[in-house]
Amino acid sequence: MNAKRIVMAEAAVLGGAALALLVAEFPGIVREVRLWRMAGFRRPGPGNPLRARRA
Repeated sequence: MNAKRIVMAEAAVLGGAALALLVAEFPGIVREVRLWRMAGFRRPGPGNPLRARRA
């Protein structure tokens, strides 16, 4: 095997590991986003017209 193939294999392994970690943590990330939205920590902006009108 040459060096280029080894580097490509290492990149594929690291990419797969990163993807697996993201998939494993996705439910927790979604839960955190919901908590932040319920707590009202979103900034007013074009995506949230109700808060922008109150400001």
